[in-house]
Amino acid sequence: MLIEPFCSNHPNPIKEPDLEHIDEAVLGVLFLASFLEGKQFPWRAWKGHDWDALERLHQKGFISDTVGKHKSVTFTEEGRKLAEEYFERLFCKKVTAEDSPEG
Repeated sequence: MLIEPFCSNHPNPIKEPDLEHIDEAVLGVLFLASFLEGKQFPWRAWKGHDWDALERLHQKGFISDTVGKHKSVTFTEEGRKLAEEYFERLFCKKVTAEDSPEG
């Protein structure tokens, strides 16, 4: 796992990584880089992320198996919905009426 060496060797070591938060962030970033292979489901995303996190997401039923020759993974329907939710929660600014061009 990429987290372990970072945690133990970093000058200010992280005590214990929150794998649930890491998985949410990875799923959110997968959403950012997602694409349709055709004109409809399934959505895919490039699998250039921490392999342990991707495997956990597969075990939770959010993405297809990460093992294989494909360079991308397929979202399950639930995984796609959660990926969008996590992306919005973690990476999008809240827009208020004052921020709106009409406001």
